[in-house]
Amino acid sequence: MSTPGNVQLSTSSLPRGLKTVAWISFVLNVLIIATGGAVRLTGSGLGCSEWPLCTPESLTPTPETGIHGIIEFANRTISGPLLLAALAVVVLVWRVRRPRRDLFVLGWSVLVLVIVQALIGAFVVWEDLAAVLVGFHYTVSLIIVCIAAAFLVRMLEPGGKRVTVVPAGFVRLAWIMAFGMLVVIIMGVITTGSGPHSGDANVVRDGFDATLMSHLHAWPGYVTLVVLLVLTGWATKARLAPRFWMWATLTIFIVQILVGVYQARNGLPVLFVGVHMVLAALAGASTTVTMMRMRRPVVEGSET
Repeated sequence: MSTPGNVQLSTSSLPRGLKTVAWISFVLNVLIIATGGAVRLTGSGLGCSEWPLCTPESLTPTPETGIHGIIEFANRTISGPLLLAALAVVVLVWRVRRPRRDLFVLGWSVLVLVIVQALIGAFVVWEDLAAVLVGFHYTVSLIIVCIAAAFLVRMLEPGGKRVTVVPAGFVRLAWIMAFGMLVVIIMGVITTGSGPHSGDANVVRDGFDATLMSHLHAWPGYVTLVVLLVLTGWATKARLAPRFWMWATLTIFIVQILVGVYQARNGLPVLFVGVHMVLAALAGASTTVTMMRMRRPVVEGSET
């Protein structure tokens, strides 16, 4: 029997429909990064001059707003289903909030951050795409994606006590990798803010030297790649639990580097910059899953 300190709930006991809406929530949070990138890269950041209205007189784009208004409004439209999906997750996990407090907390975290993200989006428009706000807007979206990915991992595992299933040295090196990934992403946000894609032709960038920032973005990336290679080789040779996700993270990161090098050498084409933004979110999600796979639930009645 389960004890109070190790309450467990099998995945088959989760509310019906939870897996579906959790996956929808994750996909929509990745999709809104793609559409948000499209807004910025097409110069449509002020396509809708107001928030929550598109213009002072209309909720939706008008002929005067042109294609930029349509692109910006399309991005806003996704916020509705995204919010509903996050709310549905919280409603469904309410019934199991005590035995699965982990899912309850993660679900609420996504919902609260989605609401906060909408408010940040409003300030982005009101402040005419201030570079700091735009970068923060993207960063919050990436955090939401990582939390949504964490929810998917925990949803597929029983609740209760968890133990580390990899060597201590592997854990320490993995945290170095995760920190490196964080630095790369933050520097990438600053680099984008200092480049030509500010979201609107009349918006001032963040003032940093774009060439210098691109190097400061790339160097931590190469160091992180080396750490990833060591971790992946270690996990594969020792057949450690997170080896699949180590390979997934390594693959995404290598593709990310190749896309980054290509865009830097070819004048930052908008398509590749957009792909780079989405890959950063997927790399963050994959890193989150990798870190979580270093711990596994204790089988009921077992000490290890």
